[in-house]
Amino acid sequence: MDDTKLPTLELAFPGPERDSGVAAVRAGRKTALTGLLEIYEHAGEDVPRAGQRFAVLDSDGNTAVVIELLEVRTVPLREIDDAFAHAEGRGYADAAEWRRAHEDFFRSEGVAEFLGRTPVIDDDTLVVTQRFRVVEDAGDPGAS
Repeated sequence: MDDTKLPTLELAFPGPERDSGVAAVRAGRKTALTGLLEIYEHAGEDVPRAGQRFAVLDSDGNTAVVIELLEVRTVPLREIDDAFAHAEGRGYADAAEWRRAHEDFFRSEGVAEFLGRTPVIDDDTLVVTQRFRVVEDAGDPGAS
């Protein structure tokens, strides 16, 4: 896999949460992800766009899979529906459960440390929703 020129994407922080997210992507259960717009802005990064490919890193910093974004939308948190919550592949029963988990993550110590403060999360908080497909699996060279 020649992923040397691809931008990288890290799901959550290294450890069990990232590992389970990468496993869900590989298994085809996770076909969507969400980022806090404020994190992109703080990092000085552009919001991703449909068609972009990313090397998804495992907890050791190695490429696990390469994904291609199919759809990218910036929406208020209140617009996340059950279908999107299910596409996140983490077993959320519905959008309410998805929201509780994401609010906890967005207010986590790691995010607060990165931003220099704990972000305010409410119905109007903008998130970047991304739907994707796996185009290459580092563990399965024949995947596409």
